[in-house]
Amino acid sequence: MAHQPFASAPYVVGEHASPPADLHIPAEEALCPVVAHDWVNPEYKHLIVEASPKALAVKPGQFYKCVGRGTYGLATLAPGDQLNMVGPLGVGFFIDPAWKHIVVLGRGVGLATLAPISQLAAERGVGVTAILSARSPEFVMADDLFAKVGDVIGVLDSDGSSAVTNVEAILQRLIAKRQADAFYTCGSNRLFQLMKRMGKAHGIPGQVAMEQIFACGLGPCYVCVRTFEVNGKKELRRVCIDGPVFDLQEAVGW
Repeated sequence: MAHQPFASAPYVVGEHASPPADLHIPAEEALCPVVAHDWVNPEYKHLIVEASPKALAVKPGQFYKCVGRGTYGLATLAPGDQLNMVGPLGVGFFIDPAWKHIVVLGRGVGLATLAPISQLAAERGVGVTAILSARSPEFVMADDLFAKVGDVIGVLDSDGSSAVTNVEAILQRLIAKRQADAFYTCGSNRLFQLMKRMGKAHGIPGQVAMEQIFACGLGPCYVCVRTFEVNGKKELRRVCIDGPVFDLQEAVGW
């Protein structure tokens, strides 16, 4: 059986007249010019690159592998530099057409992960309630973006509103108002465990985007393996290729 390539030959965005012809392959390597790179708060930066057509077709929750020494290297990029990227990789979020209203619950950098699925939901006419958790107001990310697609509820450590008991009360109210057809979460193990417990109790499906250190990002190295529980049995899955998005009830946590 002929071997099918996984990624294309390098594609230099802005120089090649058209993307590689083999569009059936899952991923591509691309040199992407950096357009902007700015701080959004004291801890996180927003990196914008000129992307290829395949990158623009990425699903919410999928990711690109950044070839280099990780986030410290990314932090040094300036407009005009080029970033070598490989992707789209992994399994992204999905939305059931029957769902009318979803709840996203994130903390820290997990807020950035949940923004694209919230945008997609709004584009499909699905209501969104975004519960954004952070240490204090200056660490809340993308609240303006979430406000454009749905209702925003901020919960903070600084005023005690991020306590699990308070977040649980918020979720209970949304469930009672029939505004919780599905749960999405990323960025906090305690909030994930809360959503998992409430999802099981109320029969609400959900998805979690797992946070994990990747070495290759493509599956062979097995550095990102985590334990999951499927039909009552423990099994190991690679976060990079089997995820990073998983069923809320099958994930064990971190």
